[in-house]
Amino acid sequence: MSGLELAPRLGTLTVFRSLLRDPVLEALCAYLETRRTGDACRAASAYAGFAARLYEAGGDLGRHIQHLAEEDENVYMRLVGRGETPPPFMEQCVEEELALLQAVAELAPEDLLRGLDWVGFLPGFGHEPTELAADYRRRTENIGRYGYGIYARHSMFYLDAGGRIVPVRHPDRTKLSDLVDYEREKGILLENTRALLAGRPAANVLLTGDAGTGKSSTVKAVVNELYPEGLRILEIRKEQLREIPAILDELTQNPLHFILFIDDLSFQKNDDNYSALKAILEGSVSAKSQNVAVYATSNRRHLVKENFSERDGDDIHRNDTMQEIFSLSDRFGVHITFQRPDKATYLHIVRRLADACGVSCADLDLLAERFALGRGGRSARAARQFVDGLLAGQAE
Repeated sequence: MSGLELAPRLGTLTVFRSLLRDPVLEALCAYLETRRTGDACRAASAYAGFAARLYEAGGDLGRHIQHLAEEDENVYMRLVGRGETPPPFMEQCVEEELALLQAVAELAPEDLLRGLDWVGFLPGFGHEPTELAADYRRRTENIGRYGYGIYARHSMFYLDAGGRIVPVRHPDRTKLSDLVDYEREKGILLENTRALLAGRPAANVLLTGDAGTGKSSTVKAVVNELYPEGLRILEIRKEQLREIPAILDELTQNPLHFILFIDDLSFQKNDDNYSALKAILEGSVSAKSQNVAVYATSNRRHLVKENFSERDGDDIHRNDTMQEIFSLSDRFGVHITFQRPDKATYLHIVRRLADACGVSCADLDLLAERFALGRGGRSARAARQFVDGLLAGQAE
């Protein structure tokens, strides 16, 4: 099939119709339509516009079409994701459209420029071979691992000011092997998360401990470890907690599994967000979901900032106040505490990090201890900062 024959056929896309809004395909269609006018100058300009769009997308047409097809959140993928069987006519439509997209993916520059009466340079582009139909079938059969839409390529997400789920373009790549010690703590979190992925009952998890002990890094490292198995993470700020029921309505229909991550969580007494999180953890009808768990980190054991004045009053009043303060953290099914490392553990972390980074230093232990004391105490974060400082000094 020639390039000129593809333009009208692309206009009939149905299941994959949203692909026509892609800037590269849009520019390609514009070029193919311009070729029909016979105006070589306009056609050359339109071709260059298409190539420019393709270069911005990586420069390879085959790979770009493959990514578009894989990530398209269409009605067919949503049906499969919900565990439903698409009707035969939709299966046929998907098959025909994948064949059409395969023809587009296989286009080479000479296919598009053949017959164009133009003297001068026009840019080329890559067209890596693809097997769209086979790849698409593999992904739909394993949709619980691959997902679709924005979740097909990205592992970490956040909620923007408008309440939309947005991918993190440059996510934290920390691996579990990068985190020294805290093996018990990592093991508990990993086991709970594997239960979530397996469809077994998984607890909401509260990670507490001193700043810099690796609570947030451990959560993100677990996500990086289990991303190939279908795990994603969505970070939510405290002031966005009221958005969670609506988010869960969306994520519950998704075949992937999600961690809702709330970092550095604490509340003032009578904070409205406190009641919102409490309702979510209690498992209200709107918040129940088998593929989502809440993981939160806090430097405070009981999450609510307590004043001594709140302990005043008669025994009944005091007990009610203390129970209210403790009740939120008790609603997390698993509580993991990250203790500040002692001297031996801290120096062990420093040595492991230094060895991994190829750093050598005659007075490593002495300098590391001095660094920690200057930073207010020993922690995994202080160990990392110390080794990073040594690396920077060696690079100068």
